[in-house]
Amino acid sequence: MEAPEDVSVREQLFHDRVRETIICVLVFVCLYIVSYLVITHYKRTAEFTLDDSEDATVNKIALWLCTFTLSVSVGAVLLLPLSILSNEVLLSFPQSYYMQWLNGSLIHELWNLVFLFSNLSLVILLPFAYFFTESEGFAGSKKGVLGRLYETAVVLFLLTLLVLGMVWVASAILDDSMARQSLYDLWEYYLPYLYSCISLLGVLLLLLCTPLGLSRMFSVTGSLLVKPRLLEDLDETLSCVHFEEASLSRKLNSKSHNIAYVLILFLLHLEMRKKASPWQRNLGYPLAMLLLLALTVVCVLIVCYHVVELLFDDSAMPRGMQDPLLGAASFSMFGSLGAAVQVVLILYLMISSVVGFYSSPLFVGLRPHAQDTTLTQIIGNCVSLLVLSSALPVFSRSLGITRFDLLGDFGRYNWLGNFHIVFLYNILFAGLTSACLINTLTWTVQKELIRAFGLHKLPLTVSRSTIPLRLLLANEQSKIQ
Repeated sequence: MEAPEDVSVREQLFHDRVRETIICVLVFVCLYIVSYLVITHYKRTAEFTLDDSEDATVNKIALWLCTFTLSVSVGAVLLLPLSILSNEVLLSFPQSYYMQWLNGSLIHELWNLVFLFSNLSLVILLPFAYFFTESEGFAGSKKGVLGRLYETAVVLFLLTLLVLGMVWVASAILDDSMARQSLYDLWEYYLPYLYSCISLLGVLLLLLCTPLGLSRMFSVTGSLLVKPRLLEDLDETLSCVHFEEASLSRKLNSKSHNIAYVLILFLLHLEMRKKASPWQRNLGYPLAMLLLLALTVVCVLIVCYHVVELLFDDSAMPRGMQDPLLGAASFSMFGSLGAAVQVVLILYLMISSVVGFYSSPLFVGLRPHAQDTTLTQIIGNCVSLLVLSSALPVFSRSLGITRFDLLGDFGRYNWLGNFHIVFLYNILFAGLTSACLINTLTWTVQKELIRAFGLHKLPLTVSRSTIPLRLLLANEQSKIQ
């Protein structure tokens, strides 16, 4: 017979396991609902209200898979901030009865689930969704959803063999012993190598997109806020727009309703900015710009400090942690305030990477539009966001934004222990971000000086405040012609 102590321990472990499962399910359901609302806002409704019930069913299944993937992406973004905040909460309330559910086992389980679902979505679910929407069934087979399902399964199986074969050849070129060993133990050697390649691709994509996004954040935020009247003459801009409207009305004789629509939107935007309160106009914009500048400068300084730290301290290298000790010590030398700054910086870097991704000329075609995004574009956006978000924990730890070590399989990537790769990565990020920031500030100061001295009123200079309007009007005129 088992001792009463052993039975009680087993029951406690079972209850803890059930509680962690319930919490993970509730978190995933919340993320799934939010993701479904986001995708519903952008999807093209006509693709899901087709007369052909077969195509409508296939599109709905693909949409469910995309929603699942987007929820995993959001979970990957929140993974590191929630872990840091959980550690600070346990430090502040170590003996609280209401915080007993928050422990290292739960956080470790969340990391493992996000890693599993992100790779499952990237390798199986999203390719399946794309091939499922493009399939028509094998020639001679019975038409229907099952025929398209069989074709998708065969194509996905062949693609999996092709990808695994390419990775095995690459591993054989780099390390022949590892390639031979991976044939005997696929799970322990082969799949981790594939995960390392995917994570390295995502981290490199973040390296390219984040500096561009950090520089673009100033213009994006500026377009959403009301600029001070000292930097922009709204009365003059309104007069120019009214003259432009009158001139186009005489030339086109009301042939285009789109031009009138563009003019109305632009005029409403200018009127809103003109009616803004003095506090909103003169205080909101400078504070937002200073906040963005401070966050960007802090990121660069932290990375520069991490570069120096890598030269003298081996613990600065990113590494995995299999048994997280939450509540033992803060992961920032400045305590809870430093941990809060780390969370803000991680989320800021993720937002900047998304802005930089959609601002890049290579990926600007994937930019979603409300109620006008095709299912193929939705799948492409889900793939891109999943690659960026799943690489965010490794990205933040490699740059030294946080000292929270990677949990689970996130810390098993082969290239994490390579000092030269990590050191060069930090140098490139600091250099690219500094160059983009200097270029943005230089161009902004130059533009405002031109406006301050009135040089933008010269005949040979086009007012930049009406450039977006002129581009839209020129586009509409070309369509009419």
